[in-house]
Amino acid sequence: MDVNKSHSEQEIIDVYERNVDMVYRICFSYMKNIVDSEDAVSQTFIKYLNYHKPFLSLEHEKAWFIVAAKNTCKDMLKQWWYKKRIDKEIILTTDPFDKDKTREAVLELPNRYKMVTYLYYYEGYNNQEIAHILKIPSSTVRNRLARSRKILKRKLGENMI
Repeated sequence: MDVNKSHSEQEIIDVYERNVDMVYRICFSYMKNIVDSEDAVSQTFIKYLNYHKPFLSLEHEKAWFIVAAKNTCKDMLKQWWYKKRIDKEIILTTDPFDKDKTREAVLELPNRYKMVTYLYYYEGYNNQEIAHILKIPSSTVRNRLARSRKILKRKLGENMI
């Protein structure tokens, strides 16, 4: 592996510690099992090690990791071996970070709703910030949030959100 020499060892450790939990939660929301989520996290951080541009701020760094994790998971899910593999032993239905029914319901949302819902409710981004991170119109973010709320209310009852 060719690691970018502009990253110091301490910088790599700091960036990892700041972002690993968030990256794992994003990866778990796509991969739905611990083993593949850990692989996706590793691949995301390998992308970081090969990333040659400095981050403008901590928010820029966080946004980069959100997009990189999402894209890594999507790439992994497209691979033929992943689609063909059925390994019931590693498929886990609960998120080790949070075992409440709301989180499980969010994980079951279609991908287009899952990411905006996660960023809005769990990471605290507003509609404009989510639109900027995902490179979609703000109106699309609002529509996806509204649709995800309807889906979640149907699954969890009216008092959920």
